[in-house]
Amino acid sequence: MPGIGAPPSSERASSSMYKLEIDLKRGNNLAVRDRGGSSDPYVKFKLSGKEVFRSKTIHKNLNPVWDEKTTIILDCLSDPLYVKVFDYDFGLQDDFMGSAYLYMESLEQQRCIPVTLVLKDPQYPDQDLGSLDLSVTLTPKDSPVEERRDSTSTTMLLRRSWKRSNKQQSLRLSELHRKSQLWRGIVSIALIEGRSLIPMDPNGLSDPYVKFRLGHQKYRSKTVPKTLSPQWREQFDLHLFEETGGLLEITVWDRDTGRRDDFIGRCQLDLSTLSKEHTHHLDLPLEESRGFVVLLVTLTASSHVSIADLSVTPLDDPQERREILKRYGALKSFSNFRDVGIVQVKVMRAEGLMAADVTGKSDPFCVLELNNDRLQTHTVYKNLNPEWNKVFTFNVKDIHSVMEVTVFDEDRDRSADFLGKISIPLLSICNGEQKSYVLKNKELTAPTKGVIHLEIDVIYNTVKAAIKTIVPAEQKYIEEEPKVSKQLLQQNFNRVKRCIMVLISYGTYINSCFEWESAQRSIISFVMFVLVVWNFELYMLPLALLLLLVWNYLFSRDTPDTEIAFGPAACKIKTMEAMFDWEDVEEDKEDKESEHKGFMNKLYAIQDVFFSVQNALDEVASNGERIKNTVNWTVPFLSWLAIAALLSAVVLLYLVPLRYLVLIWGVNKFTKKLRDPYMIDNNELLDFLSRVPSDVQVMHYRELRVDPGQSPSKRRRPIQS
Repeated sequence: MPGIGAPPSSERASSSMYKLEIDLKRGNNLAVRDRGGSSDPYVKFKLSGKEVFRSKTIHKNLNPVWDEKTTIILDCLSDPLYVKVFDYDFGLQDDFMGSAYLYMESLEQQRCIPVTLVLKDPQYPDQDLGSLDLSVTLTPKDSPVEERRDSTSTTMLLRRSWKRSNKQQSLRLSELHRKSQLWRGIVSIALIEGRSLIPMDPNGLSDPYVKFRLGHQKYRSKTVPKTLSPQWREQFDLHLFEETGGLLEITVWDRDTGRRDDFIGRCQLDLSTLSKEHTHHLDLPLEESRGFVVLLVTLTASSHVSIADLSVTPLDDPQERREILKRYGALKSFSNFRDVGIVQVKVMRAEGLMAADVTGKSDPFCVLELNNDRLQTHTVYKNLNPEWNKVFTFNVKDIHSVMEVTVFDEDRDRSADFLGKISIPLLSICNGEQKSYVLKNKELTAPTKGVIHLEIDVIYNTVKAAIKTIVPAEQKYIEEEPKVSKQLLQQNFNRVKRCIMVLISYGTYINSCFEWESAQRSIISFVMFVLVVWNFELYMLPLALLLLLVWNYLFSRDTPDTEIAFGPAACKIKTMEAMFDWEDVEEDKEDKESEHKGFMNKLYAIQDVFFSVQNALDEVASNGERIKNTVNWTVPFLSWLAIAALLSAVVLLYLVPLRYLVLIWGVNKFTKKLRDPYMIDNNELLDFLSRVPSDVQVMHYRELRVDPGQSPSKRRRPIQS
């Protein structure tokens, strides 16, 4: 691969510390990777297999100008700097645009040297991929600690022997790794609307959506079709990793089926100019076209986010635990509704992991995700039974969130290999209990090799948790792209079919009463019908649903079916192994560029229809299953909340005339927009149902046990615990 200089064969590397200052200037004639004949390039620097710098992305430019500087501290010159260029693709895997090596042993020290790196692809060495212009300065450094503490420079301490370093050095790097993950604040963004956008489609309209980027964090809004004044009304949070704020990049796009989306305009927001703990109403003009984007932005300090060793566990300190319990006690129920609680996760160790490397070992690390909050352990090299012994603390914004714990194998020059995963609903956690969880595959449908040992504690305020249940749930920044799946379509169809069959069975039962198939049943039904109709009042509707929930709580919960525990009480449902036939499905490969454009457009159109049908079936089936699981007490917290809501409805309908209730509802609906023009509207019933797990999600959350008589690699179905 091309590079500057070549590593000498006999020269010994010096043991002194060095400072490498790099000025990334520009790229020349870079490779085309997008359908529009351009690229969105950015540059990565890697040293000893670790990423030490990533540039900003320059959109739609084959001759980008970065003018970015970085400083790297290193203790040897034998390892070359690996420079890689990528084309940024939102939500997809970025395209490789070329790479080169910078050999530092060949650089003259204490002098600024202009460097041109010729980019090449190792698989296609004859291909012309352009070049990068840099200037580098290499100087000896006598005080690495002072340089590392300099907050005004982008400095990273790197050691050649990252994997097999001494204890003191490992602790230093572990501390840097820990600090780099912790965010200092939260940016709450409400995307309200767009105004006067330019038309990009032949019909004189656009299908606009917005992309946000803050550092490595990304968010994409929904698409509003056929409008130049879209109303998005979305709210989401991003993390602030810098005390000074950061630069929020906002781009507006027009969605096009079958070809690259059209760029409408961009704008930037310097968060350091905004005061904290205050909501700012911003009308941001698009820089490269006409139009505005309207935002509400609030900067708040983060709380209860930490990484520590087992020796300094926050909740194990009695005084700190009392303070946290007081913070989420009943007296604090109506203050700061965004702070619902905290969750503490002790990640002790894993056993029997899958061997991902050719040496028969793995380099495992563990990633914990709670909605969009993400923390990870250090890597334990060449070990199938790693011990991490770390404690992670997250702030809980929604008690119905799910903690996802994933184990990966670290690789030097490519993405990490998946080793296993589990999903744990916060409401299913028993505080202070150390448990062993069998790792599952990516789809969370069958066990894979390995067990992970965790201990989790959750402390939350019940009133805040109940209020958050009827507001929109937090969405993932980037959802996985939908895939064409015949199996998934069939599965969703079967789920809808089961819901319809339940309704048909109820209809058949009612019809049997009319047909006098059982005289006793028909007589009882007739007497009940006369009594209910003669004495019917509107409050009896929620009362009937309330009695159904109570009946299931008292009687149906004792039936000898498969047990699924969500919280202190357990609910029983029918075995789901017969409901779902999980199969291993290979991911669809990307379409080849050589296929004809007309055919590709038709294919994209067919896929859009396919996705719409697939998602519609999933939504219908999920809502039906969630109603059933509410009645079946799958999540006792939500069933108790439903009882409280129905009991309130019974009392209101019994005491207050219906016309007054309808009048209050109508006045609220008509005046809501006048009282708060930027309010994000929601449907409380659908928000409640979104917190109830569907049957598919219940399968994902179920704990598994290992069948000792079967090899993990041959297991096809989960074994119920």
